[in-house]
Amino acid sequence: MIEMAKAPKPADKKDYRYLLSALVVGIAMLGSSCTPKEAADAQPQQANRPTAVDISISRTEALTSAPTYTGSTEPIRTVSLRSQVEGQLLGLNVDVGDFVKQGQIVAQLDDSILRTQLNAAEAELAALRSEVARSNSQVSNARAQVESARLELAQAQADSQRQQSLLREGAIASQTAQQSQTAARTAAQTLRAAQEQVTTEQQAVAAAQGRVVAQQAVVAQEQKRRSYTRLVAPISGLVLQRLQEPGDLIQPGNEVLQIADFSRIQVRVEVSDKELGNISIGQSISVKLDAFPQETLNGQVTRIYPAADVTARLVPIEVVIPNSNGRIGSGLLARVSFINSNQESVVVPQSALAGQQQQGGGEQEESKTGTVFVVTEEAESKAKVVARPVTLGDRADGKVEVISGLKVGERYVSRSSKPLKNGETVNISILSRTAPKGQ
Repeated sequence: MIEMAKAPKPADKKDYRYLLSALVVGIAMLGSSCTPKEAADAQPQQANRPTAVDISISRTEALTSAPTYTGSTEPIRTVSLRSQVEGQLLGLNVDVGDFVKQGQIVAQLDDSILRTQLNAAEAELAALRSEVARSNSQVSNARAQVESARLELAQAQADSQRQQSLLREGAIASQTAQQSQTAARTAAQTLRAAQEQVTTEQQAVAAAQGRVVAQQAVVAQEQKRRSYTRLVAPISGLVLQRLQEPGDLIQPGNEVLQIADFSRIQVRVEVSDKELGNISIGQSISVKLDAFPQETLNGQVTRIYPAADVTARLVPIEVVIPNSNGRIGSGLLARVSFINSNQESVVVPQSALAGQQQQGGGEQEESKTGTVFVVTEEAESKAKVVARPVTLGDRADGKVEVISGLKVGERYVSRSSKPLKNGETVNISILSRTAPKGQ
């Protein structure tokens, strides 16, 4: 009887584990047999490969951005046109937004009462001038009397002397000689009286002339008061407000119009007392208006207030910007940045300093000297760099100021994959090769 062949037993799980372990060991042995040769070939290639670097062009910029302050635009000057006399407003020739010139008559008050007062003052002045004329005439008459009395005195004195001569000769009686002497003394008294009259009349003329001068001042005052009934624009500008209407009774001091000079615009901002040392009169400023976001305006600091707010320690600063076209109005939001001519310098990233391309901080971060690798020869993808000592300044936001040693426009290594050596040939990164030359 033929026996049937027995079926093989199924493999044990332990056998599968043995097979898997043997397979892994075989693969590892195969890999280990190839690695030493490949590693030996790869090490010289890696050693000869140039260091990959990023290259930038040195330029001037602000190490830190200038702070921005907000304020509102205002006209350079605003004047309130007020009445100086009482009267009814008869006419107002301008409205809000109208342009007026300095000296232009913009309103008229009723001047009937003031005109009557002026006429009375002028009439009184005329009467006083007539009095002066009469006094001058009396002075002339008194002077004529003085001349007549002087002639009579001379005649009386001559007659007296002749009579005295005749009396000595015995030709006349003594009584006749005495009468001639009396007549001479009377003529002298008459002359003195006439001279005193001249002095009195001259004093009367002086008093009358003083009254004329005083009345002339009264007339001038009345003329001035009447002129106040014509309201004249004190400056050239635009009418901001119209506060009265024709027919209103205006009292002295009432505001009729507000006129603003928009030829220049001023902006008042408040800055911290810590920033005050960086701001000076005449300093240039940059102003941006939200109304014109695409434009940057230039102006100047015109006033620094001497007193700061005792609570917030903020100092008011006034800046002025031109407005020749007159399109900038009042109350617009302005953003002011103060420009310092010494604020910009050559600035490089911290990673450009030798020894800090791969690490930041350390003692060198506070040092005032350093080394930057400058590109001397450049091909399409490779370049040669030279170590150059530089003097450093302030540092902020991962950047450092280069005071000397690096000129504007020079190409330098801004970042490298490993430390560099003087005269080393480097491999320019793709980003540096594709970037525009101005970056």
